[in-house]
Amino acid sequence: MTVQTFEAPTVKVASDKAVWSQDVLKTKYTYENSIVEKTQDGKFNVNPISIDYEFKVDLIKPKTGLLLVGLGGNNGSTLVSAILANKHNISFETKEGVVKPNYYGSVTQSSTIKIGVDQTGNDIYAPFTSLLPMVSPNDLVVSGWDINKANLKDAAKRSKVLDVTLQQKLAPYLENIVPLPSVYYPDFIALNQVERADNIINKDSNGKALLNSKWNDVETIRKNIKDFKQENDLDKVIVLWTANTERYAEIIEGVNDTAENLINSIKSNHHEVSPSTVFAVACILDKVPYINGSPQNTFVPGCIELAEQYNSFIGGDDFKSGQTKLKSVLAQFLVDAGIRPISVASYNHLGNNDGYNLSSPMQFRSKEISKQSVIDDIIESNEILYNDKVGKTVDHCIVIKYIPAVGDSKVAMDEYYSELMLGGHNKIAVHNVCEDSLLATPLIIDLVVVTELLSRISYKRSDSKSGNYEELYSVLSFLSYWLKAPLTRPGFRPINGLNKQRTAIENLIRLLVGLPANNELRFEERLL
Repeated sequence: MTVQTFEAPTVKVASDKAVWSQDVLKTKYTYENSIVEKTQDGKFNVNPISIDYEFKVDLIKPKTGLLLVGLGGNNGSTLVSAILANKHNISFETKEGVVKPNYYGSVTQSSTIKIGVDQTGNDIYAPFTSLLPMVSPNDLVVSGWDINKANLKDAAKRSKVLDVTLQQKLAPYLENIVPLPSVYYPDFIALNQVERADNIINKDSNGKALLNSKWNDVETIRKNIKDFKQENDLDKVIVLWTANTERYAEIIEGVNDTAENLINSIKSNHHEVSPSTVFAVACILDKVPYINGSPQNTFVPGCIELAEQYNSFIGGDDFKSGQTKLKSVLAQFLVDAGIRPISVASYNHLGNNDGYNLSSPMQFRSKEISKQSVIDDIIESNEILYNDKVGKTVDHCIVIKYIPAVGDSKVAMDEYYSELMLGGHNKIAVHNVCEDSLLATPLIIDLVVVTELLSRISYKRSDSKSGNYEELYSVLSFLSYWLKAPLTRPGFRPINGLNKQRTAIENLIRLLVGLPANNELRFEERLL
């Protein structure tokens, strides 16, 4: 493997809690929270707790490869184009002037973290990547699978996302990138995708998908990953699904409810094992981190159990880019302000292949479930506004239509109808037009960069009997900020509030370098 070197961070924290060496950072941290019991008479018994931990971070950035499922789609071709443009410093001219390459929309590459205040109490911010060594997207080696065999030059042209001038400049790099054959089970995606499926792992003499070779599909994917890692001299590989939305897989006892049953169901070619789950299982078996960027239920119970058994990282579901991200902020704002949303109506139309696939009812249902869940925890946070007397739910309507003319520019319209005091009402209407893939692609970068960082973090409790460091739990819920329907440990409710999600990942980075959790008490200003 290529020997990687340590790069010292630009933020130096004078803390005895964090001890830096040439390749390892060790940090002591006391986690404080409160365990709450609600009594039948409506009172709360609160018991503060504190647990001492020691964290360890491997500071050596590995040479990392990224394999995309759906490499030739809008997101895949746009991601590769963005990395090439930034890596080779390719600028291009539009009618508005020269555009220089950037990673706008990426938290890790284009946002900052508050690290403290200056002597007069003014906030001081540092780049997100300046506290700990993180992999640069420019250094990622990218390949992947697609059910369509078009090279990325043709895929980028077909997607109609990038300016033509930029496409022309990137053409010499893109035309030699061809996706690997992928898994195609026609029942899981819309029938309108059949003409696109000409690049399939297992097919008969007529080019049609074989549905009796699912375990062979797993083994083929595993070999693809191993070959990719070896051919590119990589230390680590991450796999991310950015392919078509699948229909929901039915959860069936004895089929996909346990790890053992899921493996047996793949080997027996059960019809309820989806392509995305096949990719997930292949990755889990070789401890390759796998992220699901689409809304389907890839991680059926048996898949999560398998990840737990292999201590393999998984994360999902569904990129949270535009309309839903705004909803997670606006709904939180209204409820926190003591205003009672009673209905949220969301409509959007788009004309890319994602929209074409979602025009099928079964695939739309997967997206609807993902979008509807985004305000659940926000509603549950306020029993004054939502209770048995006035109702515990919000009417939440979601409509998605395929309109070819708008291409990748998704049009979203939302109406938030809320109840005010004494019978008053408030209506907020939002009209949002966004270039879908140019919002989603930076999320892929963030998910990969943060997943790679999380894979270098281990911990132990101070009262650990073994004294050994352990990896983080298999389900990477720290990725929630970038996902519509965050996957969590079974038995735990997901957190959808955007500010809470951002605070979690930001405070993790802060604690690892010896900084306290962020707060806004501002005693410098408010106390004598």
